Amino acid sequence: MSLKHLSAISLFVEDLPAARVFYVDVFDVPVVYEDDNCAVVKFDSVLINLLQVAHAPEIIAPGVVAPRDAGSRFQISIWVPDVDAVAAHLAKRGVTILQGPIDRAWGMRTLNFVDPAGHSWEVAQQIPAPVS
Repeated sequence: MSLKHLSAISLFVEDLPAARVFYVDVFDVPVVYEDDNCAVVKFDSVLINLLQVAHAPEIIAPGVVAPRDAGSRFQISIWVPDVDAVAAHLAKRGVTILQGPIDRAWGMRTLNFVDPAGHSWEVAQQIPAPVS
């Protein structure tokens, strides 16, 4: 049995219409399913389920849904060939970049931002190692 294939991520959102618009506009991804409680968008082979926070307990019980102001508990990363070009694209879409683009010691150039529900996203590009 292999558990190496990531299929879907559910993100709990307070404002479903705002989250849907953000994902479609910023990431230019299609909505592949939606109802009154969720909107599912597709990133290549991974589905992101934007689920109204009121319905999250149904899928994580007996776990507890943390409130948005509890802080970031994870970050989703997208690797691209040009972080600076993505930064310009995000700015045109009205996205507030929280940090970056910045070169990291681990060999990546990154920026980060959050979606309307506070989920942290990183855009990163591999940078060449310095020549010794």
